[in-house]
Amino acid sequence: MQVTAVIPARYASTRFPGKPLAKILGMSMIEHVYRRTVAAQTIDRVIVATDDDRIFDCVKQFGGEVMMTRGDHPSGTDRLAEVAAVIESDLIVNVQGDEPLIVPRMIDEAVRPLLKDVALQMGTLCSRIDDVEDYLSSNVVKVVCDKNNRALYFSRAPIPHPRGMSGAELENRLAELGAKRHIGLYVYRREFLLSYPQLVQTPLEILESLEQLRALENGIDLYVATTKSVCHGVDTPEDLQRVEVLMQVEGIG
Repeated sequence: MQVTAVIPARYASTRFPGKPLAKILGMSMIEHVYRRTVAAQTIDRVIVATDDDRIFDCVKQFGGEVMMTRGDHPSGTDRLAEVAAVIESDLIVNVQGDEPLIVPRMIDEAVRPLLKDVALQMGTLCSRIDDVEDYLSSNVVKVVCDKNNRALYFSRAPIPHPRGMSGAELENRLAELGAKRHIGLYVYRREFLLSYPQLVQTPLEILESLEQLRALENGIDLYVATTKSVCHGVDTPEDLQRVEVLMQVEGIG
């Protein structure tokens, strides 16, 4: 199967304008993400999808493949679908452009289930939650799955709910809950991705502000692979500084 990774990259950002072009150890963030994505074993092709000439030129300068897309897309998935419509690929992987420390193995962990099972239309990733603060935070999206690793629900609320547990007890028994953090890396079968933006927004999607709930509310099996790797997304300039320190400490870049 042909597998293409697409990295949506917008210049406009409320909290961090120009984020894809921000330098980390002398290299733009989008280049860090691109090079790590290329290193994934399951990926045959990597394309940056942008609506900004500055990002387009940056990717061209470091030798990457880039495609201009419309500027009116409401989400990264819609931008992905525009790219999918004009390329030949069995699977399309949505790699977030603000994950300069993404581990190539994570991409492979998300892709391989759809390579093995042609019935799967969509896949994503999760990791174990070990911190009570993360478990309770509405900024950390949680996912619960069935015994076959299909998503049952995504929520910003703490799920599964620790009924009857006090704060201290929750601290000691968090591992027993099996709480999982959702990681926003998605794999789509091309035909499904092309149809996805046409699906009307669903009530739970709107309520939770979680786009992936649209798939569940339309009866789509969403496979959730588990990774032991950690994400370090960049939402603010402060996050960028933290990532740069991590790269220096670990001797990577």
